[in-house]
Amino acid sequence: MSIGAPGLVDVTNENHDNPADYQYTVSIDNVTNDLMACTCPHHVHRNAYCKHMTAVENVTDDGTFNAFPSEDDDDTEPEDCDCDGLGGFPCWPCVRTGRKDLPN
Repeated sequence: MSIGAPGLVDVTNENHDNPADYQYTVSIDNVTNDLMACTCPHHVHRNAYCKHMTAVENVTDDGTFNAFPSEDDDDTEPEDCDCDGLGGFPCWPCVRTGRKDLPN
């Protein structure tokens, strides 16, 4: 993850053979600091909150990111969890906290 121009954060998925093909940019509103958009196909084609936006949202003040939270973290249900009734699909609070992953 690297900071580009003001309000832009580059996110690269290093798990692929050619990580440069999997680099996306997440934009952040300069006034509110809200995440605005991502250049990945998931966000572009579905206008949906994506894992790259989750990564940027979960970066700590010192710039680090825990991409693989411990098992203990996975057991902590967010206060606003709404997974019940979604047919096994995770709710956004669980995705954002890393408790559950989006299906591919």
